[in-house]
This record gives sequence, structure tokens and C-alpha cells, in this order.
Amino acid sequence: MKQTKLMMVVVVLFLSGTMVNAQSQTLTFKKGEVLDILLFNGKPEMGKLFPKYKETAFAFAVKMGYQPQPLFKVAETTQGGYQPSTFIFGKWPNIAARKKFLDEIVDNVPDFHEQRRAMWSTFYVSFYEMENDISFGIDPNKTVVATHLWKQDGVDFSTFQGEWLKEAKSQGAKVLLELRNPNSAVGYLYKPDYTVLLEWNDRASFDAFSAKYKAMELQEIQNINQFVIQ
Repeated sequence: MKQTKLMMVVVVLFLSGTMVNAQSQTLTFKKGEVLDILLFNGKPEMGKLFPKYKETAFAFAVKMGYQPQPLFKVAETTQGGYQPSTFIFGKWPNIAARKKFLDEIVDNVPDFHEQRRAMWSTFYVSFYEMENDISFGIDPNKTVVATHLWKQDGVDFSTFQGEWLKEAKSQGAKVLLELRNPNSAVGYLYKPDYTVLLEWNDRASFDAFSAKYKAMELQEIQNINQFVIQ
């Protein structure tokens, strides 16, 4: 119950004022823009503290070109030990703007990291420079699963990726998004070698596919985090 209430607070805070329309579930990125993935768990104090963050750190991000995107909750962690409650996409005009924000945020908001620690018990960031134009939608009537994979050192990961994705497609999955070559930030490091967002027609199809791979001994994989998002 507390987590549900906290999620409602997050939605109201992020999607109020200048935020995106909460009804929109389609995300569009042009070549050269930067896609953020933010994963976090809020603390009970977040609702009280977020207005200051919005007026300081968030306002500076928007000034630097940040554009909020639809926010999603993590309905379930299906693999891995990390269990975030919230899955957020963000957009920046280019990689230079994203890095400039990281370089200048503390000078402009000296207590930036302290504010984050006070509001979130976990907060991880990955960001990616788009190599092509891309548009994808999150259908609330489908089962949408985000998988983050880390490869073993010295292993050819491309063969596994291809076979894994081919099998998922054969079981009915639709590929919404594939991401490689992540950037991250000191203190919020989250750099999976491969991130893929798959849409399944129903939960049973995903479960059948997932059971097959959970039963296998995956020599190529060092770590996996997987979330159903809504």
C-alpha cells in the first residue's frame, strides 16, 4: 500500500505543470538525441521533498534541454536482485547537453546529490545516444518487459543476443527497443551491455519463453535484471 501511494505521488509530481501528458504512451527519439533510463525507489519523505528538487535540479535539467517522457511503474521484477518501483524515460537534445548537465549540476545546485539521497533509496541512470530515429509505444493491454543483460568478460556476446532475440520473436514477442553502448554517471552507475524492450501479447507467452531460459545455464551472462513495466 505504501509503495502504491508513493507511486501515485511520483506520477503527480513528474507529470504536473510542464510535464508530458500522462495519457501519452508513445516515445519518439531522433538520431543524435539522448534517451535516459532512470530506475529508482522512493522514500516516504519524497512527496515532501520533491517540490524543492523540482524547482532546483529539475528546473536546471529542463533549462539544459531535458524533456520528460511518460513514466511507468515496475509491476514486477522477474529476474535479478534489483527491484525498482519506477521506470522513467527521459530525452536530451544531444550527448553534449547530457554531459554538460552532469558537469554543471553541482555548481548550480550544490546539494543536488544530498537531495537525491534524501528522496530515493536507490537511483540508477543509463543514457544512450540514438544512432537512428526511433519511435515506440507502451501498450497497457500488453505485457511489456525490459531486460538488462551484462555479458561475461571475454565472451562473444553477439551470438547469444541473436539467438535469444530470435527465439523471443518466434514465441510472439515484438521488439520495441534495443540499446547498446550505455553511458552512466558516477554515483548512479548502471551500464548493462544490452537492453531490450519486448512486447508480448499476453503474460502466458512471456512466461513460457522466460521459463526456457531460466532453466538454462547461460555461460555468456554475468548478470540480468528484468522488469515488467506498466
